[in-house]
Amino acid sequence: MAFTDHMNMPARKPVTLVGAGLVGALLATLLAQRGFTVEVFERRPDPRAHGFLGGRSINLALAERGLRALRQAGLADAVLAQAVMMRGRMVHPLDGATNLQRYGVDDSEVIRSVSRGGLNILLLDAAERAGAGLHFDTTLAGVDFTGGTVALACNDGATRTQAAGLLIGCDGAGSALRAAMSKTANLGERIEPLGHGYKELEIPPPPAGGFAIDPHALHIWPRGHYMCIALPNTEGNFTVTLFLPNEGAPPSFATLTDVVAARDFFAQQFPDALALMPAFEEVWSAHPVGQLATLYLDRWHLDGRALLLGDAAHAIVPFHGQGMNAGFEDAAELAALLEQQAGDPAAAFAAFEDRRKPNADAIAALSLANYIEMRDGVADPRYLLKRELAAALTERAPGYFMSRYRMVSFTSIPYATCIARDREQTALMESILAGHDTLADVDLEAAAARVRATLPPLPEGA
Repeated sequence: MAFTDHMNMPARKPVTLVGAGLVGALLATLLAQRGFTVEVFERRPDPRAHGFLGGRSINLALAERGLRALRQAGLADAVLAQAVMMRGRMVHPLDGATNLQRYGVDDSEVIRSVSRGGLNILLLDAAERAGAGLHFDTTLAGVDFTGGTVALACNDGATRTQAAGLLIGCDGAGSALRAAMSKTANLGERIEPLGHGYKELEIPPPPAGGFAIDPHALHIWPRGHYMCIALPNTEGNFTVTLFLPNEGAPPSFATLTDVVAARDFFAQQFPDALALMPAFEEVWSAHPVGQLATLYLDRWHLDGRALLLGDAAHAIVPFHGQGMNAGFEDAAELAALLEQQAGDPAAAFAAFEDRRKPNADAIAALSLANYIEMRDGVADPRYLLKRELAAALTERAPGYFMSRYRMVSFTSIPYATCIARDREQTALMESILAGHDTLADVDLEAAAARVRATLPPLPEGA
């Protein structure tokens, strides 16, 4: 990890960072390591003292983009030590004939399942070691953008006002800073609900220890318009999540009126998963239905005074496992820009928005598309045929063809470039497969030559 000599550099404003979640804690670390004075304010209690109380707890999928940002902070190895490798999707059809669909070409291309709470605590410790000040049980009560001050309210009823310096919001989809900024300028905010919610359950470790099912896979029970997934934890249990429409004809959360109806539904649709959940009724009753939506903003900053990033600027649905990874990319990019343009934060904020917003919009679209793929496509014969062709083209034209999932998860190719490249590749694959139901009569060498002749080399970052 390289540090910059900060002698003779332009004067730096102190940073007031709202939100000590994953992105806020990593950004605080990266900025403090670069010599910024950073104060972080979090409305919730310190999870290191009170336990993790952080909203939704869907397990996180750590991919290369997130690891790249963690390496810059010197934290990748510590995080990997508390993560579980997942090689691919283990698909559970109703007939019970499971099959593993690899994410990458081999075990060098895997994603990692990591606990949100454990990761947050690790990042808070790192921020504190780097010199950031952490303040919990403290809510952003108001902002005077003209005077450059913030009003902070503590849980004990005390309030105080202090200079804001550079005001940065990493306080999630319900951002208090975004609400304050919206009173000063039109941010172009719109929220698009998915119409589907989620309920979290658990597969515990077997009595003899170990894991009840393969720990090195993300398990999916695809059922068309809905699905269950299960992600492993280092403790031996799996975090299970049911995704289901909120309303409408059965099945929906509206039609699962009680735990008896829920158990009957699982017995019909996910019998093998239900058999692994001895405390199903208790856990179902204890966990509320969470909601899913995508947040879009036209504007992320107010000149050099305030900026939003992570979920505060572009919350997405979790189906590509990229929310945290995109937020970590945000943090790394912003820290570098603020270091380069320390004397002109307005320019740094503007450059950050210009670079990151197209990619945030792209991963939002990719995440919505991946929900359909996960709940339906993974069992579709045409989807499986295209996967088979993609693997053959990857092997025969490695510098020219890479699946969308691999580009998103295992490279630093910008998300917007991933979408554009995927459109080109998909159109080419559809043309190659025209009139074919299997690869048996496809000339794969000719197809690879066509790829090399039609597509430019893979973009930088691959």
